[in-house]
Parts: sequence; structure tokens; C-alpha cells
Amino acid sequence: MVRQARVHACRTCLTGYHGKVIPRSRTFAALALVLVAGCSSTPDEPSPQQMRPLALKEQASSVAKGDHGYVVSWAGVLGNSNPWHFGENVVATIVGLDAKGAEVFRMDQPLDAIPPSGTLAFTGQAVTGAKPEKVTISHRSAQWRQTARVPSSLRKFPVSRVQTIKQKDGTYLVTGDVGNPYVLPASSLAVSALLRDKSGKLLGGASTFVDDVQAGKTPRFILTVEGLPSSTQVGATEVVARTWGSTGRPYEELAMGGAVPVHTVKPRTAPFAKDKGRHAVPGEGKP
Repeated sequence: MVRQARVHACRTCLTGYHGKVIPRSRTFAALALVLVAGCSSTPDEPSPQQMRPLALKEQASSVAKGDHGYVVSWAGVLGNSNPWHFGENVVATIVGLDAKGAEVFRMDQPLDAIPPSGTLAFTGQAVTGAKPEKVTISHRSAQWRQTARVPSSLRKFPVSRVQTIKQKDGTYLVTGDVGNPYVLPASSLAVSALLRDKSGKLLGGASTFVDDVQAGKTPRFILTVEGLPSSTQVGATEVVARTWGSTGRPYEELAMGGAVPVHTVKPRTAPFAKDKGRHAVPGEGKP
């Protein structure tokens, strides 16, 4: 119905007042103007106004006294609710305010691309001379690009054997293994660990990189979460891995190469002598 309505609208543009038909030579010129004006736009490409903006689902920050000032640590989770588009070239802005509300710290952090219907966990750390009493996280609008692959082909990078150990200095050591579900090797994966309390509230986190992740291999990652108060009680650790880069191209290139088959073990039983699931059709085999 939508396509038909648009066709009728375009035809209306080609007629004059009181139904008088424009000559054919002028019709083609009018048609060209209509196409430029957008009468033939397709519903498959939504306009920027139709895209749902990114949502900052969670954020956490901490401030600790360091050797050269105050160490500001932060973690956040951005969500992309658009099912067919990557959110690319996203920049987070972290601002620290003192007790009077004056800005004492500001930093722009470029983020990795956010996949369709996916989330992005990001972390960061910086040093400032004055102590912030409040830290806020915001983000700029994303540049949207429709994925070249079916979203279901964008599989998650598996993470296993995660361990979180609290150190004597109050930091948390997080280790684990990261895998690659695709045939092609992943040149670089960003791994982020988010620490949560028993209720699931985000406390903080840290990130690291693992290079040249081959299919079938599970290299080890090690990272340290710093800056949390000594009274922090960690209840759970969430670790996620993603392709590194401001666009979704590295993710799509892996998906285009194909995923590793789930079943790689050959059957051990002998094949059936006769296919019992096949039923003969009356008259089959007759000329």
C-alpha cells in the first residue's frame, strides 16, 4: 500500500490543473524533477530523524588521590536500539566539577562502533590537578550506517575462564580467555571488564586489547581495575569483547568471511542402509 500511494502521488505531480495532461516531452522533465525531490525514496533507508538515538544505559565514576594529582576513572554502557544500523564515530565527553560547580576536568573519548541492537561497554582514566566532586558522562550523536550483513551474522566474541582477584593495594586483577567465532583472524579485539555489586549496579571497569585472535584459539587477557574505594564490595564481573575501531567495517569483514562451524566432529555411527524417512510416491518411476 505504501508503494502504491507513492506512485499515485508522483503521477499527480505529472498532471496539470483540472486533470489536464502535460505533453510527453514535458512529462520526462517533470519526472526527473520529481525523482530529485524525493517522490521515489525507498522505505529501506530511514532518515536521520527516524533513527533512535544512542542511550547511556549505565555510568559510574570514582576519584582517587594519586602521586601527580587526582585519578579519575569511569565506565559506561551505551545502547543502540536500531536493528539494522551501526552507530559510528561516537565520542563520549567526561566532565569533572568541583564543589562550586566549576569545571576542573574535561575529556573527549572516541569510542568504538556500536553494532545494531547492541551495546558498547567503555572505560577510561585520566589525571587532573584539582579534585572533582562530581563526574558526568555524555556523548555526541552517532553517524548511522546500514550494515552490509544480516545482523544475526554479527556474533558475540566468547569470553571464558574469567577470574577477579582483589590485590593488597585495593585494585582488582581480572583475567580470562577470549575467542573468535569467525574463520578469519581478528586483528585486534578490545576487552572490557565491568565490576558490579551484588545488586548488579555498575561500580567501575577497565579495558585492554588482544591482538591476532585466530579461529579456534583462546588467548589470555589480563587487566587491572583501579581507583575504586576501599569499601567496595564486588559481586560480579562482566567481560565483553568487541572489534576495535570507530566504524563497524572490521566486524563486517569478519562476518563476511563466515563463522566457524558449530559441529566439527564427524559422526561415529555407520550410515543407514536405507533412508527410512523417505516415502514412495504412487506412480513414481513409471514412464
